[in-house]
Amino acid sequence: MYPFMKKITFLIVILITTLSWSQDNVAINGKVLNDADDAPLENVNIVNLNRVVGTTTSKEGDFEIRAAVNDTLYFSYLGFKSIRVRVTNDWLKFGEIKIKMTELGIALEEVVVRPVQLTGYVEVDARIIPIYDNYRYRIAGLNTGYEGGSSQPGAVNKVLNAIFNPADFLYNVFGKRPKQMKKLRQMKEDDAIRNLLQTKFDRETLMAVLQLERVDIDEILNKCSYSSDFINTANDLQILDAISECYEEYKVLNRDRG
Repeated sequence: MYPFMKKITFLIVILITTLSWSQDNVAINGKVLNDADDAPLENVNIVNLNRVVGTTTSKEGDFEIRAAVNDTLYFSYLGFKSIRVRVTNDWLKFGEIKIKMTELGIALEEVVVRPVQLTGYVEVDARIIPIYDNYRYRIAGLNTGYEGGSSQPGAVNKVLNAIFNPADFLYNVFGKRPKQMKKLRQMKEDDAIRNLLQTKFDRETLMAVLQLERVDIDEILNKCSYSSDFINTANDLQILDAISECYEEYKVLNRDRG
């Protein structure tokens, strides 16, 4: 009797595992339209934030992506408001659904830059250091100046790092977001997401997947000694690779300390 029950239990486990695996690997379909006129939108970027897989819409606005119930899909398209859509049981049951995106008016803000003298108080200096120009900086109480900009990448940041330990900031970003940081590798391994990021410069997809603000992304790269020129001009794929490299170095340093 016992061997028989054992076989039954084993079969039940196999069945549950198979059903769960199937549910996690369902291809769902949809169509993306312009909310203003119902015209199909081609090449809309779509990322499953839970499973870190991506795709784009066809000329007719159609798309297919693997997802499970309660996964969140992130839709982004130049000139349109990005949206998040949760996958529901109804979507899986009834098949294709229509997603409508709204156009945005893009206004460029004027940026004013000026040379500054650092105070030596990180709370103050973090707010006044310009990131769009190359200047020479001085910190009160120190005898030397430091070049900023592309000629000396990360020079100002390196000076501040000599006074303030950047490990605390990196721990707050990396150490407290283990699930998000694990998605870095998944993003790099998904060809659709890599192709998507290579054409983008707005950081929106990175922010959505990693659950970071743009200022956090910039600060990570600053702390890892990337220049302002790189931060401002790199595409999202280059930014992903830079953050990933920084994270790998962070893990090595923490392992050595342990």
